[in-house]
Amino acid sequence: MTMSAASAVPMGLTVAVLPDLPATLLHGQAVAWVRVALEAARKLRADQVLGVNASALTRFDSSALAALLELRRGLQARQQSLQLVGASPRLLELAALYGVTELLGT
Repeated sequence: MTMSAASAVPMGLTVAVLPDLPATLLHGQAVAWVRVALEAARKLRADQVLGVNASALTRFDSSALAALLELRRGLQARQQSLQLVGASPRLLELAALYGVTELLGT
């Protein structure tokens, strides 16, 4: 998973874009969002990466990170990958605080 606004997609892969992360992703919304994201991932072809736009995400807690990590696990189980774009500095700081930056591929 890449968390920069202009991340490169590996050669030979295309990005299938999931609807953007919502402006608010707290505990109450996280489970439902992961369910929707995993459903979208099931429709991917083998040569596609699931793209998630985080630029609208302004109100979140650690549940947002948990949701992204759960999505990543689900994709990895199917040999698929995730590309997160538009992550705010605050989201990146939270990932670093929880020690998951490396797991998120940043």
